[in-house]
Amino acid sequence: MRTDPTDNGGLFIGRRPGTGPVRYRALPPAGTRGRKRIDTCIALLLLFVMFLVSASFWGPIPVAGLWVGSHVQYFTDSPGAGVLSAFLFVFGALILSLMLMKRIDRAWILVRRSAGHDQREGALGRVFGFTCAVGAAAFSVWLLLFSGAHLAPTGIRF
Repeated sequence: MRTDPTDNGGLFIGRRPGTGPVRYRALPPAGTRGRKRIDTCIALLLLFVMFLVSASFWGPIPVAGLWVGSHVQYFTDSPGAGVLSAFLFVFGALILSLMLMKRIDRAWILVRRSAGHDQREGALGRVFGFTCAVGAAAFSVWLLLFSGAHLAPTGIRF
Protein backbone atom coordinates (compact mmCIF):
# COMPACT_ATOMS: atom_id res chain seq x y z
CA MET A 1 0.00 0.00 0.00
CA ARG A 2 1.50 3.33 -1.11
CA THR A 3 0.67 6.10 1.34
CA ASP A 4 3.80 8.23 1.21
CA PRO A 5 2.69 11.77 0.24
CA THR A 6 5.73 12.20 -2.00
CA ASP A 7 4.83 9.00 -3.77
CA ASN A 8 1.21 9.79 -4.55
CA GLY A 9 1.21 13.53 -5.28
CA GLY A 10 0.26 14.57 -1.74
CA LEU A 11 -2.99 12.65 -1.69
CA PHE A 12 -3.60 9.43 0.19
CA ILE A 13 -6.15 8.22 -2.37
CA GLY A 14 -3.79 7.74 -5.27
CA ARG A 15 -1.78 9.73 -7.70
CA ARG A 16 -3.27 12.45 -9.84
CA PRO A 17 -2.74 11.92 -13.57
CA GLY A 18 0.49 13.35 -14.87
CA THR A 19 2.15 13.83 -11.48
CA GLY A 20 4.33 10.75 -11.47
CA PRO A 21 8.07 11.05 -10.99
CA VAL A 22 10.11 11.42 -14.14
CA ARG A 23 11.77 8.16 -15.05
CA TYR A 24 14.60 8.40 -17.49
CA ARG A 25 15.55 5.48 -19.61
CA ALA A 26 19.10 4.21 -19.59
CA LEU A 27 21.74 6.46 -21.08
CA PRO A 28 21.66 6.43 -24.86
CA PRO A 29 24.47 4.61 -26.60
CA ALA A 30 27.66 6.61 -26.67
CA GLY A 31 28.05 8.58 -29.86
CA THR A 32 31.22 9.42 -31.66
CA ARG A 33 33.67 11.87 -30.20
CA GLY A 34 32.57 14.54 -32.70
CA ARG A 35 28.90 14.03 -31.86
CA LYS A 36 29.65 14.41 -28.14
CA ARG A 37 31.48 17.67 -28.82
CA ILE A 38 28.57 19.00 -30.85
CA ASP A 39 26.10 18.04 -28.11
CA THR A 40 28.31 19.65 -25.48
CA CYS A 41 28.49 22.86 -27.51
CA ILE A 42 24.70 22.88 -27.93
CA ALA A 43 24.30 22.34 -24.18
CA LEU A 44 26.62 25.28 -23.47
CA LEU A 45 24.67 27.43 -25.92
CA LEU A 46 21.38 26.52 -24.22
CA LEU A 47 22.90 27.33 -20.82
CA PHE A 48 24.09 30.70 -22.14
CA VAL A 49 20.62 31.50 -23.50
CA MET A 50 19.14 30.54 -20.14
CA PHE A 51 21.56 32.97 -18.44
CA LEU A 52 20.56 35.74 -20.87
CA VAL A 53 16.85 35.23 -20.28
CA SER A 54 17.39 35.15 -16.52
CA ALA A 55 19.55 38.28 -16.63
CA SER A 56 16.81 40.09 -18.55
CA PHE A 57 14.78 40.07 -15.32
CA TRP A 58 17.18 42.68 -13.94
CA GLY A 59 17.13 45.24 -16.74
CA PRO A 60 15.41 44.86 -20.09
CA ILE A 61 12.05 43.61 -18.81
CA PRO A 62 11.55 46.36 -16.17
CA VAL A 63 12.74 49.04 -18.62
CA ALA A 64 10.34 47.74 -21.28
CA GLY A 65 7.56 47.83 -18.68
CA LEU A 66 8.35 51.46 -17.89
CA TRP A 67 8.34 52.26 -21.61
CA VAL A 68 4.93 50.62 -22.11
CA GLY A 69 3.55 52.34 -19.02
CA SER A 70 4.78 55.75 -20.14
CA HIS A 71 3.17 55.33 -23.54
CA VAL A 72 -0.13 54.21 -22.02
CA GLN A 73 -0.04 57.20 -19.66
CA TYR A 74 0.66 59.54 -22.59
CA PHE A 75 -2.22 58.23 -24.71
CA THR A 76 -4.78 57.92 -21.89
CA ASP A 77 -3.62 60.91 -19.82
CA SER A 78 -4.05 58.69 -16.75
CA PRO A 79 -1.11 57.89 -14.45
CA GLY A 80 -3.07 55.02 -12.91
CA ALA A 81 -3.54 53.36 -16.30
CA GLY A 82 0.17 53.78 -17.00
CA VAL A 83 1.21 52.18 -13.72
CA LEU A 84 -1.29 49.35 -14.12
CA SER A 85 -0.21 48.62 -17.68
CA ALA A 86 3.48 48.68 -16.68
CA PHE A 87 2.78 46.25 -13.83
CA LEU A 88 0.76 43.91 -16.04
CA PHE A 89 3.40 44.01 -18.77
CA VAL A 90 6.25 43.21 -16.36
CA PHE A 91 4.24 40.47 -14.66
CA GLY A 92 3.31 38.86 -17.99
CA ALA A 93 6.85 39.15 -19.35
CA LEU A 94 8.29 37.53 -16.22
CA ILE A 95 5.84 34.63 -16.39
CA LEU A 96 6.53 34.08 -20.11
CA SER A 97 10.28 34.26 -19.49
CA LEU A 98 10.05 31.66 -16.72
CA MET A 99 8.05 29.40 -19.04
CA LEU A 100 10.73 29.83 -21.71
CA MET A 101 13.50 29.09 -19.22
CA LYS A 102 11.75 25.91 -18.10
CA ARG A 103 11.56 24.69 -21.69
CA ILE A 104 15.20 25.56 -22.31
CA ASP A 105 16.13 23.71 -19.12
CA ARG A 106 14.33 20.57 -20.29
CA ALA A 107 16.10 20.78 -23.64
CA TRP A 108 19.41 21.25 -21.82
CA ILE A 109 18.83 18.06 -19.83
CA LEU A 110 18.13 16.09 -23.03
CA VAL A 111 21.15 17.49 -24.84
CA ARG A 112 23.40 16.74 -21.86
CA ARG A 113 22.08 13.18 -21.78
CA SER A 114 22.74 12.80 -25.48
CA ALA A 115 26.30 14.04 -24.88
CA GLY A 116 26.83 11.08 -22.56
CA HIS A 117 26.24 12.69 -19.15
CA ASP A 118 23.89 11.12 -16.63
CA GLN A 119 21.90 14.36 -16.32
CA ARG A 120 18.70 14.00 -14.32
CA GLU A 121 18.26 17.50 -12.89
CA GLY A 122 18.22 20.81 -14.67
CA ALA A 123 20.28 23.90 -14.06
CA LEU A 124 17.36 26.32 -13.81
CA GLY A 125 17.61 26.85 -10.05
CA ARG A 126 21.35 27.43 -10.11
CA VAL A 127 21.16 29.77 -13.11
CA PHE A 128 18.33 31.78 -11.57
CA GLY A 129 20.08 31.97 -8.19
CA PHE A 130 23.37 33.07 -9.74
CA THR A 131 21.77 35.79 -11.84
CA CYS A 132 19.77 36.99 -8.83
CA ALA A 133 22.94 37.28 -6.75
CA VAL A 134 24.82 39.12 -9.52
CA GLY A 135 21.80 41.32 -10.31
CA ALA A 136 21.25 42.26 -6.67
CA ALA A 137 24.93 43.07 -6.20
CA ALA A 138 25.05 45.16 -9.40
CA PHE A 139 21.88 47.02 -8.40
CA SER A 140 23.28 47.70 -4.93
CA VAL A 141 26.50 49.11 -6.39
CA TRP A 142 24.54 51.29 -8.81
CA LEU A 143 22.18 52.49 -6.08
CA LEU A 144 24.92 53.38 -3.63
CA LEU A 145 27.53 54.78 -6.00
CA PHE A 146 25.95 56.00 -9.21
CA SER A 147 22.25 56.74 -8.73
CA GLY A 148 22.70 60.04 -6.95
CA ALA A 149 20.51 58.89 -4.07
CA HIS A 150 23.18 59.92 -1.57
CA LEU A 151 22.97 63.49 -2.91
CA ALA A 152 19.24 63.84 -2.28
CA PRO A 153 18.27 66.23 0.52
CA THR A 154 17.26 64.39 3.66
CA GLY A 155 15.50 67.24 5.41
CA ILE A 156 17.77 66.90 8.45
CA ARG A 157 19.69 70.07 9.24
CA PHE A 158 22.31 70.57 11.90
